[in-house]
Amino acid sequence: MATRWPGPSYEVRADFRAPLDFVYRWCTDFSDKDAVYEGDTYERRILRRTSKQVVYEDLQETANGWLWARHVVTLLPPNRWHSDSVGSHRDIRLDYRLSRVGAEGTRLTLKARRRPTGVGTKNLPRSKWEKSVHETWMKFGKAMEREYRQKRARKR
Repeated sequence: MATRWPGPSYEVRADFRAPLDFVYRWCTDFSDKDAVYEGDTYERRILRRTSKQVVYEDLQETANGWLWARHVVTLLPPNRWHSDSVGSHRDIRLDYRLSRVGAEGTRLTLKARRRPTGVGTKNLPRSKWEKSVHETWMKFGKAMEREYRQKRARKR
């Protein structure tokens, strides 16, 4: 039996000015608002949410047609989660790990393997994909840090 090609590997890191427990909760609270944080136009539907797993689908209209993806996220608290995603434009496995940086900082390390499916749009080269994902996480980070600062201000 032939071994299935694992696809190229990717790694992205982003640092946030918020404590690890807050970052974990924020990052794993998948919602239909996530596209707004990114400045993107996809529509997200949460299909199932338990304490151990979140399943959701994203749908986006592009000039070349619809892009669809289903994400099955396994939650591994307090600092990890894993996503297996299949879609019209690629299949991807993502491993997320958070680590403490200083007194109130957190680093996200994202490792991924993806394969094009042959349907949908062309996949980006590694350097552009990593840059795009890093930029997305920086947008998420700004929203997350703003919510963290607001939460701290309310507690005072």
